[in-house]
Amino acid sequence: MLNNSQYDALMRDYQRRQTENRHRQEARIREVYEKIPEIERLDGELGRISLDHARRLLDGEAEALTELKARIGELKKKKEGLLAAGGFAPDHMEPAYTCRECRDTGYADGKKCRCLRQAEIGVLYGQSNLEHVLARENFDTATCEYYDRELIVNEKSGVSQYDYMKAVLKECRAYAESFRQKGGNILFSGKPGTGKTFLTNCIARELLNDAEAVIYLTAPDLFQILSDRRFDRGAADREERYQGILNCDLLIIDDLGTEIGSGLVNSDLFYCLNGRVLRGLATIISTNLSMNGIRDHYSERISSRIFSSYRIIPLFGEDIRIRKKMKERRA
Repeated sequence: MLNNSQYDALMRDYQRRQTENRHRQEARIREVYEKIPEIERLDGELGRISLDHARRLLDGEAEALTELKARIGELKKKKEGLLAAGGFAPDHMEPAYTCRECRDTGYADGKKCRCLRQAEIGVLYGQSNLEHVLARENFDTATCEYYDRELIVNEKSGVSQYDYMKAVLKECRAYAESFRQKGGNILFSGKPGTGKTFLTNCIARELLNDAEAVIYLTAPDLFQILSDRRFDRGAADREERYQGILNCDLLIIDDLGTEIGSGLVNSDLFYCLNGRVLRGLATIISTNLSMNGIRDHYSERISSRIFSSYRIIPLFGEDIRIRKKMKERRA
């Protein structure tokens, strides 16, 4: 749970957003009024009509509401025509929100909005550095040019590493676009430098932009949080982190298999993965381990849960970071 100062800092950020967006709206309104003075007159008339009809409704004039709707409709239609003629979008003068769900209040329908939940996660897990990584690694910057067009990854179909990665990238885009409706679990496996972390970053950035609650942790960091909670159950911040791992919209576990193994690690991992599957919550795992390696490294319960509940996407070839550096040097 956030302490009071952390929560107050987030609320000040929401107030700042509201102020900045209100100023932007006011600037757009001034821009329209200067270019099309007739719209300012129409807005004034809309205000006067609304006030007049409100008085009439209070006086019991039932027909006032029908007249109000008709007259306001006429004026709005005229206003939209003037905006279009002036080269403005119909909503150019409307309020602009960073988050439309909560209108930058942090709350929607009496509950914490997704954007506030994600902001809280950012504070609890210290993910500020992730923001800089995702500015570089995302679908907009994604390219398959460093993958080998000659390396055949499927002898039966004759598909090259380059074509295979194009298909994987397309599948990852589709996953991110349909996440809110479908969700789902993914396991990326492959040698270091084949693109596993890059792909998870691409997905993470899209979902963060959609205000989904995403937690991104390396495997050692994940197990450290699980261990901290196990040995200090009374600490509110540790319990909050633990609950976040269990209940966030998407949990990303990077480099599974690099943690120090033990019976407790196996138990914690199974409880985490199984609990999220039972809740219908999505998890993405990246690992250097092969499928046989996962069976050897973890308990049968864990490997069975992963193989039965995850879309397995193997990545092939050597470290493309080396190919990228060599190509940049030749350039």
